[in-house]
Amino acid sequence: MTPRTIDFRPLPGRRRAAMVVAGATVVGTVLAGAPPALAAPGHAPDAPTALTVDDRPRPLNVEGAPRFGWLPRDADPGEAQTAYRITVTDAGGATVWDSGKVASDQQSYVPYTGPALRAGAAYRWSVRTWDRTGRPSPTATGAFETGISDSQWEGASWIRRATTEADDYTLARTEVRPNASPVVRARAYTAADHTYELYLNGVRADRGTSFGYPGEDYYQAADVTRLVRAGAPLAIGLRYHWYGSGQGRPAGARGVLMKLVVEHADGSREVFVTDGSWRVTRDTRFVANAERRNGEGDRVERQDARAEVTGWMLPGYDDSGAPFAAAEVVGAHPTASAPHLIGQETRLTETTVAPVALRTADDGTVVADFGVVVPARPVVRFDAGVAGRAVPIRAGYTLTDTGRVATSTLLSQGTDMSFPYIQTDGPQEFRAFTHLGFRYLEIPGAGEDIAPGDVSAVVVHTDVPAGQEATFASSDATLDAVWAMMTRSALYSVQEAFVDTPTREKGQFLGDAANISYATMGAFGERDATQQAIREFLRSAARYWNTGGDRGRYNAVYPNGDGKRDIPDYSLMFVDWVWRYWTETGDRGLLAEAYPAIRDTADYVLRHIPATGPTAGLVTELAGGSGAYRYGIVDWPEPGRFGYDMSAAARTTINAQGVDVLRTTARMAEALGRPAAEAATYDGHAAALTEAINAKLRRADGVYVDGLSATGEQSAHAGQHATSYAIAHGVAPRADLPALAAHLASMGMKQGPMTAHWLLAALAEAGRPDAVRRLLTNPDDLGWADILARGGTFTWEAWTLDPGTNYSQSHGWGAQAVVDVQETLLGVRTASPGAARVDVVPPATGLDHASGVVPTQRGPVRLDWRRTGSGLHVDLDVPVNVTARVALPLEDGKSYRASGPSRARFVGVEDGRAVFEVGSGRSHFRPVADRAAQPR
Repeated sequence: MTPRTIDFRPLPGRRRAAMVVAGATVVGTVLAGAPPALAAPGHAPDAPTALTVDDRPRPLNVEGAPRFGWLPRDADPGEAQTAYRITVTDAGGATVWDSGKVASDQQSYVPYTGPALRAGAAYRWSVRTWDRTGRPSPTATGAFETGISDSQWEGASWIRRATTEADDYTLARTEVRPNASPVVRARAYTAADHTYELYLNGVRADRGTSFGYPGEDYYQAADVTRLVRAGAPLAIGLRYHWYGSGQGRPAGARGVLMKLVVEHADGSREVFVTDGSWRVTRDTRFVANAERRNGEGDRVERQDARAEVTGWMLPGYDDSGAPFAAAEVVGAHPTASAPHLIGQETRLTETTVAPVALRTADDGTVVADFGVVVPARPVVRFDAGVAGRAVPIRAGYTLTDTGRVATSTLLSQGTDMSFPYIQTDGPQEFRAFTHLGFRYLEIPGAGEDIAPGDVSAVVVHTDVPAGQEATFASSDATLDAVWAMMTRSALYSVQEAFVDTPTREKGQFLGDAANISYATMGAFGERDATQQAIREFLRSAARYWNTGGDRGRYNAVYPNGDGKRDIPDYSLMFVDWVWRYWTETGDRGLLAEAYPAIRDTADYVLRHIPATGPTAGLVTELAGGSGAYRYGIVDWPEPGRFGYDMSAAARTTINAQGVDVLRTTARMAEALGRPAAEAATYDGHAAALTEAINAKLRRADGVYVDGLSATGEQSAHAGQHATSYAIAHGVAPRADLPALAAHLASMGMKQGPMTAHWLLAALAEAGRPDAVRRLLTNPDDLGWADILARGGTFTWEAWTLDPGTNYSQSHGWGAQAVVDVQETLLGVRTASPGAARVDVVPPATGLDHASGVVPTQRGPVRLDWRRTGSGLHVDLDVPVNVTARVALPLEDGKSYRASGPSRARFVGVEDGRAVFEVGSGRSHFRPVADRAAQPR
């Protein structure tokens, strides 16, 4: 066997490049097991598992053609799916669609192509697969239900309470009696601006949110079958909270809409809807005209238990008189103020947690410590309340020297984090309606002993697929602690949407959302929140950036109360985000949906490249933004720029992003089967821009300066951003990478959390995993370990908390480095869209040991490697229908023996790495002496 030489470039900045054969020096020989042959006749595949429709296991409001997904299973090693068959049946068991046996390895986003499905109907579906020997699996069965269109609300009207209150808490109710035939199915479809809770006979049946613009609002569907009793009174109660206009909250139009469908065993069907017969009142438990928590966020939630409307959600309540009145009917859906509703796929999950400790401040105040910062709704139980007693409950991030919650502008993110509560007599419970991020909760003036069981917090975040959480453990305890903080921060930064912070600003900034999404996809297999956010920013382009020079841009925050606003580099980040989603999922549908806007963004870049003048050939003064964001933000907050020359007309960061936009647009064109000339055109523009950057924005030593002035002079400043972007976005010549990486590493951390991922990606691209680890774990420099050393439990907005600022201590964008741990320090990377291929590339130096599970679209990849005196020992487990390319570092006089149920095939040697290819199942790679590994 003669090893052949290959070019193996799985590193982040080169993902879009095609694999090519190139020359290199063979530095070792390798013994592998016999090349993997087609599986001998053995076991038939097991039934598929993890069945999903539109990425959810049992969705209740599928709109459009369902898209099916599953994980094939097979005990035999090296197995792949070669065919599938899907059938869909209706509630009566009749077959609606049979795909027949389809020769394909596709296992995600498989579209339904049968006849139109009925609205609001339940369906079952089944799938079986075939393996490489043609053996079929048993059938696995799932379920889904279709949503309802705007014309299918069957007379349901938007109703509201007539008020002009800026913070509107309203209760709405009615009472009905379903017929006596047993209930077999009941579904509630509900929408509201902005938040609602649905109660049936006093039991909360659903909670939902919608912060969209008119025409972009969401509705949810809930299974309420167990709460509806045949022939018995049914009290239907709705509480809605309209926030008014604010950060992350377009004003919309206050009100609520609901349709309850009840199906009975005798075949009858009843529909109960919101209409003029409903009665409404103010939810007087919430004190009116509360002040805002800060200049942009929610209002302070003041509660007065004495004013609570009790019993309103139970049968038999008398709502015929005050405080209830007839609901104001806006109109049957759809209305001018709510012309369209979208079935919401994302859901919030709620988990009640107890404090890890109760502390007592110097003045006797009880302070609950939840151990880490959580996005939560606090709950406090009182056993002996006194009517009129004010308990100024307050949440916070840190404590003062006296043990009370710190309230300074800096330590509270400039936010009033109080929950003022006025008691009624006797036992009672304070339960917040809205969440904040906090670690500590103080209960001053309680008037009674507060025990640990009296305090809790309802942690809220988007739900993620069950059983798909990534793991990571290594020989570096600090790295493990950083990983835990980053994964937690990512998950806790997604509630109704990706948020700037769960405390100060709950708006969905594009830059924050993209960074956090990288982490949630990588660490939790999250898909729904990312899909929703991408579509929302596409809607921002359609709403605000649809003509002339505006085309190709996206809102900086969306949805939002302040309308049209952009940040140029965020618009460019959107392209990479969509590509990242496509790479991780293989979801061609969303890629095709986004592509017209992506082309607009590529053209936006090209419009700003002058053909003549001092900055000819470079992206110059990319239009957009204002004030500190004009022509681009570079990094944020301002200290995170580390002196970047913001006066440059042609900024290096923007130009490097421009290259990435153009190249990525070309790759998207190829993926979508667009004409070859289309991709070639964008590739040509990318090559020309790369040439201009390297000609005009590099110093003599190869280091990149911050940009060119309007008159063509190079900036005197050469910040870390400029060089890291040039490497990470594939601009810097490969021959320069060792020297440039050494230069970057020598600087320490000179980028903010917003852009630090690109620094780590650049160092990885240049083969410096040691520098990546150092930045992640150095407590003596700015970075994640320093946050931990300062007592932080959530990634921060900036590396420092500077006096006079309100920098956030709960800011998820720094969690993007989750992918750098997975790809660079563990060594698992998605290599083809949807993870049909993965790259396994343990770092050549640094850690002694790392192990982890990386969720992919085709199932979890498990890797465990350990560096010993004899060399690198690697254990790998690959999902069915996935091929792994394993690149292991070679040492002089050493090579590898591959073994295990899944037998690896040796491919070649490149850059000092032995490259194997292996299919599904477990495989092992062990170092051996060179003479014991002669080819045979």
